[in-house]
Amino acid sequence: MKSSTSTSQELFSYRKYWAECFGPAPFLPMSRAEMDTLGWDSCDIIIVTGDAYVDHPSFGMAVIGRVLEAQGFRVGIIAQPDWRSKDAFMTLGKPNLFYGVAAGNMDSMINRYTADRKLRHDDAYSPNDEGGKRPDRAVVAYSQRCKEAYKGVPIIIGSIEASLRRIAHYDYWSDKVKRSVLMDSKADLLVYGNAERAIVEAAHRLAAGEPIGQIRDIRGSAFVRKGIPAGWTVIDSTQIDSPGKVEKHLNPYEVSDSGGSKDCAIEDKASDKNSDIQTVTIIDPLSARKNKLDRSKTVIRLPSYETVKNDPVYYAHASRVLHLETNPGNARALVQRHGEREVWLNPPPIPLETDELDNVFDLPYQRVPHPSYGDARIPAYEMIRTSVNIMRGCFGGCTFCSITEHEGRIIQSRSKESILREVENIRDKTPGFTGIVSDLGGPTANMWRLNCKSKTIEESCRRLSCVYPGICSNLDTDQMPLVDLYRETRALPGIKKVLIASGLRYDLAVETPEYVQELVTHHVGGYLKIAPEHTEGGPLSKMMKPGIGTYERFKNMFEKYSKLAGKKQYLIPYFIAAHPGTSDEDMMNLALWLKNNGFRADQVQAFYPSPMASATAMYYSERNPLKKVGRNSEMVKTPRGLKHRRLHKAFLRYHDADNWPAIREALLKMGRKDLIGPGKKHLVPARQPRTWVAPAGQKMLTQHTGLPPRSDGSNTKRKLAGGSKTRKNRAVRSRSRSR
Repeated sequence: MKSSTSTSQELFSYRKYWAECFGPAPFLPMSRAEMDTLGWDSCDIIIVTGDAYVDHPSFGMAVIGRVLEAQGFRVGIIAQPDWRSKDAFMTLGKPNLFYGVAAGNMDSMINRYTADRKLRHDDAYSPNDEGGKRPDRAVVAYSQRCKEAYKGVPIIIGSIEASLRRIAHYDYWSDKVKRSVLMDSKADLLVYGNAERAIVEAAHRLAAGEPIGQIRDIRGSAFVRKGIPAGWTVIDSTQIDSPGKVEKHLNPYEVSDSGGSKDCAIEDKASDKNSDIQTVTIIDPLSARKNKLDRSKTVIRLPSYETVKNDPVYYAHASRVLHLETNPGNARALVQRHGEREVWLNPPPIPLETDELDNVFDLPYQRVPHPSYGDARIPAYEMIRTSVNIMRGCFGGCTFCSITEHEGRIIQSRSKESILREVENIRDKTPGFTGIVSDLGGPTANMWRLNCKSKTIEESCRRLSCVYPGICSNLDTDQMPLVDLYRETRALPGIKKVLIASGLRYDLAVETPEYVQELVTHHVGGYLKIAPEHTEGGPLSKMMKPGIGTYERFKNMFEKYSKLAGKKQYLIPYFIAAHPGTSDEDMMNLALWLKNNGFRADQVQAFYPSPMASATAMYYSERNPLKKVGRNSEMVKTPRGLKHRRLHKAFLRYHDADNWPAIREALLKMGRKDLIGPGKKHLVPARQPRTWVAPAGQKMLTQHTGLPPRSDGSNTKRKLAGGSKTRKNRAVRSRSRSR
């Protein structure tokens, strides 16, 4: 098999568009006045985004805009427009080539609503943290206004919101399975993942006069078509991984460390009378193995939108097949019928090579918000102002997380030289820089330059994770190059300290003790955030996370090297409540672990069913798509109701008096009355504090204790781990993650 990179043109090798003569803009223009200053009569491409425009490589609109500018195109930005009319979408005039529509760095629904479906009143990606600056389901709303603004202008949608909604998906906020976002937005093309390759190719082909309706072969893209073109072999996904009674036959998706898999379809002579669609008959896989199919002309038919909407088993099956077809080296196209139309997904994009990624990050970003925002504070920018993104992707495969579905499992790493150049730029150009780099990381702190040892194995692998249930023997886990990067970065003149704030994969960290020592000695600011997520095997197996024993191993190393460095430093562990596969007993055991280890969580993270995640398929279907899905396959117990989800959150905050009534009620139902009482072995007291006032709607299940009120008159429930305890007992704060 040829290297996957041979099928994709180098990102910056295209002949530049004629408008290159204008040169790069100080900022991509957001007004006609700025266009006039630049000498532009029009924009070739206009990007509409739900985020404030920050010209920084951590913001998607800036990356795509600068990449397209580097190809010679004139790119304008319409940031956070008023979506209630078309007027705001006409401020830069009619784009010559297309509108690019994005919700922003976050899904608009996750950005606007909590896991309990409560409205948020802030938005870290808006000036002054102001909420309500973007609509719900922003990709759909923006696309509709663009169509009204200038009829006939092609619309290409992208960002994580479009990426995770590219097929029929469960929508947590409506509690329904919704159609592909392509159907509701009526966009001409969807680009998913990190979309530089796809958007650049589409732009050049449109500029060459090719109609967007004919652009149907770009990797990492999806679109709507009427039928399957002639010459394609169609494989029925239900024959690959049958969602019915499980028969004993060769599973073509059987996963091993070498990642081998077999195709299993042959072509039938019949053809559809209404179109040029080819049909195939799936026969015994043992016989079909002998028929070598052209992967580039093979498409897998997923169950239709109508089927997955009405049958959760088929939904789980479709989710499983989609996730098994995400490796750019062996993925095939997917198609899913929506009524009379077909939503077609081309295979994932080819990851960027190191020099290509370097070039993306070396583009002329100003690294500050657009001047039109004045002195307004944009919290998301403040968070990453002095941080450096060193890589993309994640091979962890955590089922609750959206990173893998969006960025892919193959790690794309920048060169050391490019990273050091960016640190120097931060030092020399960032206003108010104090010498502290706030992060040197990415989706995961310690996956830089970690890839499969064999390109051949990597291109054939269908494993959902390289580190679960154990670390793959083919994975390079040497983190010494990262240690060298850390050392060279903190040795730069003017750099006082380099912190590591990205999430750490501790099961990888322990494979290189020198890495842990370097991290603990020089790059921890007193506290290190880490995410074991749970202590119990049931939920951990549904998350695809390592057991708590691995956390303990890392904890011992952390404490050992902190002591050697003469520092008092503490781990801040994070846990998820109400994840699929979690029982009340699991949460009780986690609460006991927290109490026995002296942790009191200030805020907690409840499972958030984001579109297309494997854990979301578990939540909706109550089946396990990590295994073969069938009518009699493994059921996944899932906390669904608001009361049940809140109980699981309450266990994480066992120390909060507001949660004691619910926990006592649950413990009594579980027959664990022995955990109710005043002693150290008990989880919650038998009675409420005298000064406690029941929250609205909560019944009083116990009598007051008769204890005297606090002298300051405040509620005892506000007391956290006290000053006489070690700092280890301080509150565990929640992190904001895209799950």
